[in-house]
Amino acid sequence: MRKFILASALAVLATASAGYAAELTVEQRDITEWKAVFGRIEARDQIDARSRLGGTLVSIDVTEGSDVTEGQVIATIHDPKLALQLEAAQGNIDALRSQLDNARTELTRGENLQERGVITSQQLDSLRTNVSVLENQIAAAVGDKRVIEEQAAEGAVLAPIAGKVLDVPVTRGTVVLPGETIASIGGGGFFLRLGVPERHAPFLHEGMDIRIGTSGEERLGRLAKVYPEIQTGRVIADVEVEGLNSDFVNARVLVSLPIGARKALLVPAVAVETRMGLDFVPVRAASGAVIRRAVVPGQHVTVDGSEMIEILSGISVGDTVVTGDE
Repeated sequence: MRKFILASALAVLATASAGYAAELTVEQRDITEWKAVFGRIEARDQIDARSRLGGTLVSIDVTEGSDVTEGQVIATIHDPKLALQLEAAQGNIDALRSQLDNARTELTRGENLQERGVITSQQLDSLRTNVSVLENQIAAAVGDKRVIEEQAAEGAVLAPIAGKVLDVPVTRGTVVLPGETIASIGGGGFFLRLGVPERHAPFLHEGMDIRIGTSGEERLGRLAKVYPEIQTGRVIADVEVEGLNSDFVNARVLVSLPIGARKALLVPAVAVETRMGLDFVPVRAASGAVIRRAVVPGQHVTVDGSEMIEILSGISVGDTVVTGDE
């Protein structure tokens, strides 16, 4: 019975071996070493929308996550003193205009009297000067009123850039001072910011491809900028990614960086067979027979569009791996 089973097994191996035709000579090849780090999604530009005058925040029209356009009114600040100043300025203008009307009437009367020789030219010039002074005073008062109106218009808080509202640190009814932050807005697109250990700095260069894992899928990004200043032992770098999900700013994303290359023995993934928990690779022996060697596989890599598997032990440089069906 034992002899029968052994003979059957040899027959199966011989039959399987006969099906292979393509051969590949094992040699060391360069593969890229990848370093896994976490990147943080950040806005390219982050600018605060600030109050331009002091007063009470009477309305705020955005919340965290709201999309805004450049120049959009996102909040309103009210200062009741400005309304009183406008009333006072308008009252001053009205008073000056009444004086101007009276001065013009006096000037007209003086011109009639001067034609009849009742008043002198000096007295007429004084009336004309009085009219000119009042006209200039009215122009100055109108200018002062426009300044107050502009101050009142500055109660509208405008979005400095188009983008997404990241933070709103105040609420309606808050008393704010000039220059106080009303909302923080991120715009100009989103990118990944990396903090890479400084020992890997020599391998980083602008334009290199970066692997990014987002939403369960892997995509490629481009290293756009490497900052020269090292902070707390890390090199800061920015990565551009098309279609980056910006729903959550400052979210962490797994990133793989190429940090060098090393030699490895690679065989096609189709040549590795798994039987009873062990991995085997068919190898052409010196006698010409195909034998299966137990191997310890490593990582999967892609070379010229073909999936390859690194072999850590079990085969050597110069071995002939048999792949493909006849």
